[in-house]
Amino acid sequence: MKTNSLKVLVLLITGILLSASNPNKNYTEKSKFVVVLDAGHGGKDPGNRGGGFLEKDIALSIILKIGAELEKDKDIKVVYTRDSDVFIPLEQRGKIANDAKADLFISVHCNAHNSQAAGTETFVLGIHRNSTNFEVAKRENSVIFLEEDYEVTYDGFDPNSPESSIGMTIMQEEYLDQSILLADFVQKKFTNDLKRTNRGVKQAGFIVLHQTYMPSVLIETGFLSNKEEGPYLNSSFGQNKMAEAIVGAIRDYSHSINLGVLDNLEKNAPAEVTVKESNIEVFKDNYEGITFKVQLVASSKKLEPKSSNFKGLTPVFREKEGKLYKYYFGATSSYSQIQKLHEQAKTKGYKTSYLVAFEDGVKITVNDALKSQAK
Repeated sequence: MKTNSLKVLVLLITGILLSASNPNKNYTEKSKFVVVLDAGHGGKDPGNRGGGFLEKDIALSIILKIGAELEKDKDIKVVYTRDSDVFIPLEQRGKIANDAKADLFISVHCNAHNSQAAGTETFVLGIHRNSTNFEVAKRENSVIFLEEDYEVTYDGFDPNSPESSIGMTIMQEEYLDQSILLADFVQKKFTNDLKRTNRGVKQAGFIVLHQTYMPSVLIETGFLSNKEEGPYLNSSFGQNKMAEAIVGAIRDYSHSINLGVLDNLEKNAPAEVTVKESNIEVFKDNYEGITFKVQLVASSKKLEPKSSNFKGLTPVFREKEGKLYKYYFGATSSYSQIQKLHEQAKTKGYKTSYLVAFEDGVKITVNDALKSQAK
């Protein structure tokens, strides 16, 4: 009896020591970039049937191809809301993403119209800017009528009422910038790499986006009702191409908004870099009026904004925005000067950096900033 008790004690102590010797086990899993992939519709909800094709099947095929490629990356964890032909309520899709503590939520769909409309468009959550956006959202949201007790689940939301969407945007406001950034990457890949017609980045009140607490987009990959796009999206070739483009956009985004970017910078940081003075003035971060900056990266990781952590770039400013720290290079009221700084950042390796603008410390679009200066 004593011998057995001793063996148990030794095993317990061994287990504790092994756990203590591997403190990064949980951290490694947590630090992965988590992408939740959502194939629109499914099961008893076929989606649209434009051109005689089934949206639910095409969306699932594209999603599985995206996932298969992303899963090759050890730094990315992929979670599916569905990986087969099953019906998943919209509310449950958001819960899957939230429970996974996802960094991104991507929902893939196909469009349809009673004309030969064509092209791709990527939506972020927002108030319908026009009747066309509302009709797209209404069609995708109408799936709730297939769910039991939808009036209770969605607190009286009515897909047929534009007013129902006005209160939907509050929870996603914190992630709107990142959602728009991802949507822009997606549309650029479709337009530049695949030469698809670009219908732009848009806002509309999609329930599935409203349910998530992370940057989220809904991608309309094209029109099944179009005589060219329908067969293209129904083909293995077309689905592979769409998946490749979306994977490329996710990677571009993750390089711009990713823990790994700053982890690697900090880990491989050289001694303090001495930067030669350039013919660009040293910019301060306390301008009143219009200020332009270059956003390098954003992360939940707090890193010292010194030049050695940012490939020799200086000055770099760190600002907390929501749950993220954003790292900006330069600050100037001159658009031409910020363009020079942007080029400098890109030559240092920040290929996905981009310009942002502020007015009296409040973020505005670059276009609005330029219009304001032109007055």
